[in-house]
Amino acid sequence: MKTTTAFMATALLLASCTNGKQENNEANAPIIGKQTEIKIENGRMTPEALWAMGRIGDYQVSADGQRIVYTVAYYSVEQNKSHRVIYIMNADGTGNTLLTTTAQSESNPMWIKGDTKIAFLCSESGKSQIWEMNPDGTERRQLSDFDGDIEGFTPSPTGDKMLFVAQVKYGQRTVDLYPDLPKSTGIIVDDLMYKHWDEWVETVPHPYVASFDGNKVGEAKDILEGEPYESPMKPFGGMEQLAWSPDGQLIAYTCRKKTGLAYSISTDSDIYLYNIAAGITTNLCKENGKKSNGRDMMAGYDTNPTFSPDGKYIAWQSMERDGYESDRNRLCVLDLNSGEKRYVTETFESGVDGFCWERDSKTLYFTGVWHGTSMIYSTNLDGQVKKLTDGDYDYTSVALGKPGELIVKRHSMSHADEIYSMTSVESNKPLVAKAITHENDHIFSQLRLGKVESRWTTATDGKPLHSWVIYPTDFDPAKKYPTLLFCEGGPQSPVSQFWSFRWNFQIMAANDYIIIAPNRRGLPGFGMEWLEQISGDYGGQCMKDYLSAIDDFAREPYVDSDRLGCVGASFGGFSVYWLAGHHDKRFKAFIAHDGIFNMEQQYLETEEMWFANWDMGGAYWDKNNAIAQRTFANSPHKFVDKWDTPILCIHGEKDYRILASQGMSAFNAAVLRGVPAQLLIYPDENHWVLKPQNGILWQRTYFRWLDKWLKK
Repeated sequence: MKTTTAFMATALLLASCTNGKQENNEANAPIIGKQTEIKIENGRMTPEALWAMGRIGDYQVSADGQRIVYTVAYYSVEQNKSHRVIYIMNADGTGNTLLTTTAQSESNPMWIKGDTKIAFLCSESGKSQIWEMNPDGTERRQLSDFDGDIEGFTPSPTGDKMLFVAQVKYGQRTVDLYPDLPKSTGIIVDDLMYKHWDEWVETVPHPYVASFDGNKVGEAKDILEGEPYESPMKPFGGMEQLAWSPDGQLIAYTCRKKTGLAYSISTDSDIYLYNIAAGITTNLCKENGKKSNGRDMMAGYDTNPTFSPDGKYIAWQSMERDGYESDRNRLCVLDLNSGEKRYVTETFESGVDGFCWERDSKTLYFTGVWHGTSMIYSTNLDGQVKKLTDGDYDYTSVALGKPGELIVKRHSMSHADEIYSMTSVESNKPLVAKAITHENDHIFSQLRLGKVESRWTTATDGKPLHSWVIYPTDFDPAKKYPTLLFCEGGPQSPVSQFWSFRWNFQIMAANDYIIIAPNRRGLPGFGMEWLEQISGDYGGQCMKDYLSAIDDFAREPYVDSDRLGCVGASFGGFSVYWLAGHHDKRFKAFIAHDGIFNMEQQYLETEEMWFANWDMGGAYWDKNNAIAQRTFANSPHKFVDKWDTPILCIHGEKDYRILASQGMSAFNAAVLRGVPAQLLIYPDENHWVLKPQNGILWQRTYFRWLDKWLKK
């Protein structure tokens, strides 16, 4: 199930993020660093090789474009934890130097004081605070002494203020009502959104602004003081949801000013402008706090504001419809003088995933998905969009380097993230990419990877259906291979050239499986009609697309049609449960991770009700709602009587998006039906699997199950 407006690669990166909080709690813990001595046997990807890879996080380019600071997360399977470190390098990739030398994780590096210092987050004092150091890592000292953990920060362009995010108390605790019961664990609930993603909501993030004299961050003011709202927005929002004006006088922030039931049924967030001197806040999305009725309507998610370098404009990502979290993200530009709003990516029939301004304040660069890849595009203020890159890759972020250069992150199904510089060698030709980090070259140089290719199939309604096919390591077309149908989650997240440290296609290829991953109905990058067909029709054309893709591919001579498997997570897990009752004996094994099994159960268990209302069409008790009735009639649990194929169910008990009761129910149903089944349950994991040893267990259980039923 989709959780943010960013595509899945960004979401997966969060597996290694801690918002600056300390990850290594023991003061004398061994430093987790780069595993340079790893040896890969037979050139085949293993779970251990995946977890040995460094995971590149955020980066920032100096104002002159000459240097870059960035983070990498390293993992220890033995210690079952991670360590985030900071590197610095020249913009051409030379002079790459590790700046972190202790077991304390460090994050959020930012250039300050005219690029003479690097500010960052560190927990060395026992709390996550803002520190600074020289670009060579020397003269480290603490700049802030805030009462709580600082989760993210950014200095003002003028250098005299600091904007940061910290949690504030939300609502009353039981002990507030009954002080004589301090050890009671009961939680009294009066409204919805009492849980979110993987936590009981007892705090919300607020933005603070403080003075900064170059030596110390001064007393901070809570911009939302006394307001029970969150900014940035949970569960994944960060500093990208706040921005400084170039003169340091204004702060733009993202906020959905709703709580409880109203919050749970609405995606209507807005961009607010806070005047520091006057203490006045203005809503930039709605006049007088009200929605407009024309094309300018901004009733959905409005997020991630960024001022133009000249301060005349502010741009942000904007969805049009309330309650629809997968609506197309348009790039809106507001003229701060005239108040005119314009949408500058209307000719791009997909969503904007990330963007930045050019120095001239007339051009913006953005990333977006089309036909299974995420490329870099440009647009001017008149909305003239131009594609700048090409190839079977996903570009996941874009920033300015030296004049004429972009600094980006890129990955694919065959390689984890690296940072690249992009330049134009010839006009009207795609930008040329040069890798300037080589974080995992020592591992990839030892691997033999499976070939990845694009494939088009004709769907049952005659429309072209795109899939990615990943072939086994050392693929021999004269042999026959067991083949897996991969069912994507979201339900509206793209099957682009993503790299995953769990659902990794190359490790499946290394285990001699072919994988076909369709961009079935409901996925972005193929136009709005294709994207929106899935809403209210989970058991419809999207499922026909899956079967069209696997049936077409199974005709290839190297596919063993008697050894087909079907796997997926989230909506992909729902797909597995649904196909288990509708596959007409195509498949010999199923694996569902965090999937919806009982739609009626899901409607009342999930926390973000806007999703259930939009995608399911409404409540199951509304007998006059034809869309809702069709949805619930297609609930996988209603077709268990047709289950006849071995199934592995995986779920995390801290998953509050799709509760673990769904996976347990599916497992119990299979056992009661006499179908071979296994349950892998994680008491300490959420919708993802984040801990190293749990990740290794996931991979071993996954392949043990597939091998048992598909390699007999």
